[in-house]
Amino acid sequence: MDLSVIAAIAKWPNVPAVFGWLSLTARGEWRLRGEPIRNAAICGFIGRNYAGDDRGRWFFQNGPQRVYVALEVAPWIWRIGSDAARTEVCAHTGASVTRLDGAWVDDVGRLFLRTDLGFGLVDSADTARACAALRTLDGRLPDDAELESWLAGRGPLLCMRGDALGLQGEVELERLQADAATEIFGYVLQPA
Repeated sequence: MDLSVIAAIAKWPNVPAVFGWLSLTARGEWRLRGEPIRNAAICGFIGRNYAGDDRGRWFFQNGPQRVYVALEVAPWIWRIGSDAARTEVCAHTGASVTRLDGAWVDDVGRLFLRTDLGFGLVDSADTARACAALRTLDGRLPDDAELESWLAGRGPLLCMRGDALGLQGEVELERLQADAATEIFGYVLQPA
């Protein structure tokens, strides 16, 4: 967190929290009372001061005041950037990711990763780029028939290679029930 935020918390430790104002979309967009926040400096400030509490509620620490965030899907949204030299994964906050600890596809087709920062959704615009890291157990890219078979619940085991995303680690791709993610990974969509 920013030093100014830490100082404000120390100076005013008992400021009441705010609920219902700030949200995070499935595309990693901050919204204030339903309206997108477009100012890059404000988004950067929110991102630097974004964290989760011990009850799985995510918040933005705005000086001494904690502003809880309603999550559309997950606490982190992963973006996958690529240039000629390398591919990298970062969070919607701009924080870099270094390690891949898990990968899931839910029953509505969304791709989730658990990283050294935590559990989150791959931005839908980057799903195809992330899927380029999928491999069969013998190390080759799965063909369309193998992917369709895996999605249907049969077919080969698939793994996701972190090095194809600029990350450490390799994990088996698993299935996930969308409505079970909050309980399994310990976060709250609508904090109150």
